[in-house]
Amino acid sequence: MPYIANTDEDRQLMLETIGCADFDEMWRKSDIHFPDCNLLEIAEGKSEFEVVKYLHELAGKNAVDLVSFLGAGYYDHLIPAAVDAVTSRSEFYTAYTPYQPEASQGTLQTIYEYQSMICRLTGMPISNASMYDGGTALFEAMMMSCRVTRRRQVVISEAVSPIFRTMIESYSSNLDVELIVVPAGIDDSNQQELIKAVSKDTACVVVQYPNAFGTIEAWQDFNQQVHTHKALSVCSCYPIALSLLTPPGEMDFDIVTGEGQSMGIPLNFGGPYLGFMAVTKKHVRKMPGRICGKTVDLDGKEGYVLTLQAREQHIRRAGAMSNICSNENLCALSALVYLTCLGKQGLIEVAELCASKAVFARNELLKIAGVEAVGGEAFFNEFIIKLPGDASEIVGRMIDKGFAPGFPLGRYYPDRKDQLLVAVTEKRTREEIKALANALEALL
Repeated sequence: MPYIANTDEDRQLMLETIGCADFDEMWRKSDIHFPDCNLLEIAEGKSEFEVVKYLHELAGKNAVDLVSFLGAGYYDHLIPAAVDAVTSRSEFYTAYTPYQPEASQGTLQTIYEYQSMICRLTGMPISNASMYDGGTALFEAMMMSCRVTRRRQVVISEAVSPIFRTMIESYSSNLDVELIVVPAGIDDSNQQELIKAVSKDTACVVVQYPNAFGTIEAWQDFNQQVHTHKALSVCSCYPIALSLLTPPGEMDFDIVTGEGQSMGIPLNFGGPYLGFMAVTKKHVRKMPGRICGKTVDLDGKEGYVLTLQAREQHIRRAGAMSNICSNENLCALSALVYLTCLGKQGLIEVAELCASKAVFARNELLKIAGVEAVGGEAFFNEFIIKLPGDASEIVGRMIDKGFAPGFPLGRYYPDRKDQLLVAVTEKRTREEIKALANALEALL
């Protein structure tokens, strides 16, 4: 045990303190381990070969070759080979977090470039160096709003990702924060009802763009109304869609967050993923995380430095902007390489392919008897269809046919058990879309 500082004498002293002769006796004492955990029933250790073989058997049960039309915040986009080639380089892969900034100029430059691209994408003036994931970033935006306004009430639309809302509720469960969830329709987030829910105690209103049902909404007038109540407006967005849509910064949002998985990060059972956050200059000093800036040294040479590091590792815990945030630097690097490889026009082309293929898929699925449209035409690459039965059950049967046909909304919206959220990315071919429609028609 080369990395454990305790000596044999230290361990013996600890055992004597708890009244045990050795470790075996310690584990046998029922008042030390959890009563529901019988450690004596743990099997004998296996060899490395046996463990690896067993894990391969478990992995073989995963359905990794499905044609995926899943979305709901996490998307199956093409990833250029250059992303893995660059991020796997040892100077990036091992220098994960620049705790010694003066010795990490290459890493700091990538952070600076990443921030710049997030600003261009969102239309916001300032971005931080990244966060854990989209849900965490949204929670941090909510808490940042509470710090800025010194209020503790948050109004959130039901059309915000139910996954993100579950994360926010979990993070907030022991905090002095009041969450008000406002019901939303498919084609709109019930903007006037959101405004009605705003009071003198409201710190911010949280919405999503496009929303959890795939619908695109305009938010300019809405944000003006929010600001008349001296509350902040927070937007969680889909970065690929922003290459075609009006950037949130141009619609007067105060804080913009999102899940960056779609930018060069593979789907992987929930992570590791990437949260991004961008804010107005007015509120930058209340933003969690850290920012990388560019400057010049005494000799006039360009250099990069971390600044505004109001993190729990740099100041007193009570004064930190966040006690959970960190930067996902390797994932942020993946996003940077992805955006660099595609360039502005390439990203637009990806978004256009997603949008056009989604329209084609919707039209093909609506040709099936018993399948109905839900919602209007204002969507990016996700849309909802109504099925003649329980969507979860139908999804299970479609998986047996080699398709992950979409996300059954009944999982989070009990009144939508017959509705399926279908997402289409540039990876899906016309042949795959037609095959999906044929398989669904045969099943129904």
